[in-house]
Amino acid sequence: MSEDIPLVELQKEQGFGGYGVEINREIPLIDMSAFASRKPEITESLWAAATDIGFFQLTNHGIPTDLIDEAFHASADFFALPSETKEQYPLKPGTNAGWEYKSQIRPSTGTADQKESYQITLPRMSKLWPSGQETPGFKATMLAFERHNWALAMKVLSCFADRLEFAPDFFTDGHDPMSPEYQSTLRLIHYLAMEDAKPEDFSFWRAGAHTDFDCLTLLHQRAGQGGLQLCPGKDASSNDLAWTDVPPIEGVVTCNIGDMLMRWSDDRLLSNLHRVRMPKSGEPLGARYSIAFFAQANKDIILQGPDRKYDAMTAHDYIQMRLGANFGTKR
Repeated sequence: MSEDIPLVELQKEQGFGGYGVEINREIPLIDMSAFASRKPEITESLWAAATDIGFFQLTNHGIPTDLIDEAFHASADFFALPSETKEQYPLKPGTNAGWEYKSQIRPSTGTADQKESYQITLPRMSKLWPSGQETPGFKATMLAFERHNWALAMKVLSCFADRLEFAPDFFTDGHDPMSPEYQSTLRLIHYLAMEDAKPEDFSFWRAGAHTDFDCLTLLHQRAGQGGLQLCPGKDASSNDLAWTDVPPIEGVVTCNIGDMLMRWSDDRLLSNLHRVRMPKSGEPLGARYSIAFFAQANKDIILQGPDRKYDAMTAHDYIQMRLGANFGTKR
């Protein structure tokens, strides 16, 4: 067993702030329909994608289109509130819940992401929900949307459990939403519009290159609001990183493996770098909205892979270690 100090995950991010090169890659598109009867077939497709490119997109995933639309409308309504209203619901250290504005400074760039976000981590939401007068129906929509995303994430993770020879509900038990130790997060993201930006503003990143800390990320995008790029883990050791645009297709859920699952799988499943670039010439300069669900194991769950490649540690300690290393803070 070994302990990676300084963290390999952090080392991957440092120094990757340059533009690199862009290439086309085929991003696996995986049909989740008839999941119960097709699970072996789906498992093979997911495993192949997760051990190769580390990114994939899901169709026929079961999250209602109307609910996705409602969630985006509610998100836009929240971000349209005056700053003094949003400031009533601040993200505080140790919570990963609430609103923040241009506060994430990536090790890859040394500059703040050009976005604001609102995190929903269910056991930590006391006094952080906007009122019904401010955003009617917001809480009901987000609670429904969070649970649909959790259910889809658990289907994907159950396939990985089968291949790792864990118990069938191994990851479901490890992400129990009924537990006060639950720390999966739904994040609403608003990337700032660029219509009135200065030329030098385009030298920044909407979100700098990074890996996710969690087990599995589910990302919802809006058509016409592109910019997400990936760099597979197999390419991340190169000095000239090769990036691929991830198309924002309505109703398709884009997924990537996070650092926690990479560690938990003894590095069989690949976390990789991704970023959100600024609009290019001829592309829309308006705001960009996305919604991400981060499935990360409950705080008290012990992380250790089947081969015990890494020392055992709790999911809470792992997340705090990653946050401290990247941002010098805890959430």
